[in-house]
Amino acid sequence: MKSRRFLAPWSLEQIPRGKARTRKWRSRAYSTKQQRQQRAAEMSCRARILDNSCFVTIARGKRALAAVLLAVVLAACSDTPDEVGSPPSADETLTIALAGDVHFEGPLRDRLADPTQALAALAPLLAEADLAVINLETSIGTTGTPEPKRWRFQAPPSALAALAAAGVDVVTMANNHAKDFGDVGLAESLAAAADAEASDPPLSVVGVGADLTEAFAPAIREVRGTTVAFIGAHSADDPKADPTAHWAAAEGKPGVAVVRDDLGPLIDTIRKTSLAADAVVVFMHWGIQGESCPSESQRATARALADAGATAVVGAHAHRLQGAGVMNGMYVAYGLGNFVWSWPGINSGVLTLTLLDGRVVSDSWAPAVIGKDGLPSTAESQEAERLASAFAQLRDCTDLTELD
Repeated sequence: MKSRRFLAPWSLEQIPRGKARTRKWRSRAYSTKQQRQQRAAEMSCRARILDNSCFVTIARGKRALAAVLLAVVLAACSDTPDEVGSPPSADETLTIALAGDVHFEGPLRDRLADPTQALAALAPLLAEADLAVINLETSIGTTGTPEPKRWRFQAPPSALAALAAAGVDVVTMANNHAKDFGDVGLAESLAAAADAEASDPPLSVVGVGADLTEAFAPAIREVRGTTVAFIGAHSADDPKADPTAHWAAAEGKPGVAVVRDDLGPLIDTIRKTSLAADAVVVFMHWGIQGESCPSESQRATARALADAGATAVVGAHAHRLQGAGVMNGMYVAYGLGNFVWSWPGINSGVLTLTLLDGRVVSDSWAPAVIGKDGLPSTAESQEAERLASAFAQLRDCTDLTELD
C-alpha cells in the first residue's frame, strides 16, 4: 500500500534558497514498510539521548570532544546517506520561524477538508525560514471523553497534515488542551503524531508522550550541518485557567510534559540535549491568560532555563503578545499570542530568529492581525510599523534587554 503524501502548496522554485535546502533534507519518502521502520528506529534512537542508551555524557566546555560525539550520535541514529549537494558548513546561519497558538475551531474546521490547501495562506509567513515551529492548542482525534473544563478543543489528524503542508516542522502539544478528550483522546493524538513523523514531509510533535521520557524528548532537526533540538513543556500554574497539572506524564503513564516548581525533568533534558545539539530551543506554555507582561513564574523559569544552557525560550498561553529580548545570553520571547485562532482582530505575527554558531544573532518580527477566517494576515506599510513598534515596547515590562 502506498503511503499518503501531502504536498506543500508551493513548488521548490517558489521557495527562497534556505527553505528549499531544508525541504530537500525533509523530502525523503518513507513509502515502504522497511523505510518507515528505519525512520522509526532513527527517531527512537534520537529520543534515547535522554536516557543515555544512545548518548555518552561529557563534561561541559569540551567543545572538540562534543563535536566528535555529536557526529557519532547522529551517525548511530541514522544509516541514511547524505543528500547530494554542497557539504554543510557550521559557519552558515539558519533561521527559525516561531508562532503562537493554533487550533481548528469555528471557521477553521471546514478548511481541513483539503489539508494541502487548508493553511496555504501561511506559506508566505513561514517559507523563508529554514525551520518553523508553532504551539498546537488542541487534542488530535475524533473520539474520547470531554474533560470537565470550560474550553475543549479537538481536531482530526488532518490538522497535522495541514500544518506540515504549510511548512511547519515541529509543533508542541505541551499545553492545557492536549488532553481535552481524556486518555482516549491522548492515545489518538500520540498515534496521529507517529503517523505525522513518518509522513512526507515529516512533522514532529513534542511535549506529549507515552511516559515521562517521551513527553520531554526533543525533536531533532539538522540544517546545513547545524543541529537544533526543540523541547515543549507546560507550566500549569495559571490561576485563571482550568487545572491541568494532573495531566502530567510519569513513568509508565502517558501525558503532557508538565513542569513543577523544581523544573527537574526539563532542566535535565536541556542539559543532556545541549551536549548533542548546537542549539536547544524550548517552547514553554506558561503565564497568565490575558496578561501582556510576564508573570514572576515566567521570569524565574526563564532564568533557570538560561542557567541550564538553553539557546532560546519562546512561549504562549496568554493569548496576548508579550515582550522579547535577551536574558543571560539566552533569547526569550515570553508570549507569541495567537496565530491561527477563531478570535478575529487579535494582533499576531511570526518571530524569526537567526542562529550562528549555536546562538541567536538577530531577530525579526513580522506583525499580522487575525481575520474573520481565523488566519493571520500580514500587516503592511504604516500599520506594520506601528504594530512592530508596539511589540518592541512590550519589552519594557520584562527583565529582558534588546538583542545587540
